[in-house]
Amino acid sequence: MSLRFYDTRSRQVSDFTPVTEGCASLYLCGATVQAPPHIGHIRSGVNFDILRRWLTYRGYEVTLCRNVTDIDDKIINVARAENVHWWAVAERNQRAFTSAYDALGCLPPSVEPRATGHVPEMVELMRRLIDRGHAYPAGDGSGDVYFDVLSHPPYGELSGQRVDQMRDPKDAEGAKRDPRDFALWKGAKPGEPSWETPWGRGRPGWHLECSAMATKYLGSSFDVHGGGLDLVFPHHENELAQSRAAGDAFARYWMHNGLLTLGGEKMSKSLGNSLLISEMVRRVRPVELRYYLGQAHYRSALDYSEEALREAASAYQRIEGFLTRAAELAGPVRPAPRVPDAFASALDDDLGVAQGLAVVHGHVRDGNTALGEGRKERAAELAAELRAMLAVLGLDPGAEQWASEGDGAGLRDVVDALVSVALEERQSARGRKDYTAADRIRDRLTAAGITVEDTPNGPRWELRRD
Repeated sequence: MSLRFYDTRSRQVSDFTPVTEGCASLYLCGATVQAPPHIGHIRSGVNFDILRRWLTYRGYEVTLCRNVTDIDDKIINVARAENVHWWAVAERNQRAFTSAYDALGCLPPSVEPRATGHVPEMVELMRRLIDRGHAYPAGDGSGDVYFDVLSHPPYGELSGQRVDQMRDPKDAEGAKRDPRDFALWKGAKPGEPSWETPWGRGRPGWHLECSAMATKYLGSSFDVHGGGLDLVFPHHENELAQSRAAGDAFARYWMHNGLLTLGGEKMSKSLGNSLLISEMVRRVRPVELRYYLGQAHYRSALDYSEEALREAASAYQRIEGFLTRAAELAGPVRPAPRVPDAFASALDDDLGVAQGLAVVHGHVRDGNTALGEGRKERAAELAAELRAMLAVLGLDPGAEQWASEGDGAGLRDVVDALVSVALEERQSARGRKDYTAADRIRDRLTAAGITVEDTPNGPRWELRRD
């Protein structure tokens, strides 16, 4: 099967045909950095990280551009409330986003441009639009520049909306010719940051910046534009309109991930229901949080609950448990060079991670059966294929990030030495048939959060995770 993805604009699953053979160019709408990230923000990062990894596995040279919106109304308002510079708010929160992406194992983007670093490209894009009759500077000298929606008949093609069903043309506000027009550039206001343009000082409109940065780094035509479903309208609709009106082919495919909700409501700071990444990784291991955020199909909605998070953590721990036991019986296992065909077919078909995970857990079940029957070679073969699949999903326990994180890295060596002493005492007690003493040692280890399992190769232990 060839790679196939759902394209929001065509509303169908289509074969992936890149602009340049052997290459894949992706633009992902990144953060507006007015606040630290919650798990709703980072779900998008995880989903598109899996896409990137799968494209790489399939042999594509991937370029991922993920932008940072470091100036907008919200950032300015936070800065005023805190009585700090706007750039201090942006810098602080961008670092928080970077830490969150890193913590959850998202590969760094090929380039991560900031809006404020690309004003010349935005000015040039506005000039092209004005010259083509698709944009106009406000006649009141405010410095505002607007996109003329009615000048671009395909407007609405991405979201499926019709211009004639939008706001009444008589409701035009301020210097707009039509209320449906949107701002490319916002004229300077007292106390706000601003940049010089031929039409007056001001700052970028949200939509303009992404078109300018995407084409600068990926070219006038690129493969995939991604982001959350909530960005389809107006943000991505406006990006598409202004880019096409300027003469750029822009994105071939539009991919949108479903939203993460809490009690059926979109997760957002304004609703007071955000779950910050910095807090979540104190309650659950980052790799387990990644498993949770990436387990469902990327286009599906995901409603957060503590129970669902616990189930995801348990599912991942079952995977780890098999790999640990396989290594004990068969020795260290490296990832296989290829993933199983069933897994590949699942991810080729619109990135079907849920179906891919069914193959993963099938390998865990078969692997545990092989271990129970003492079939070391079969267990090792399944473990190798399992690690190959997990690597594509960014979940391989043997990967450097997760292996070093695990149960405390160097601290585990100390704990292992201490537990080994206790287990030796327990074995000695069992050897002299003092089962009361042996049980007492095991009970004390259990109370300390250490689970002991007796195996044909001797006792093994692990930290209990609640």
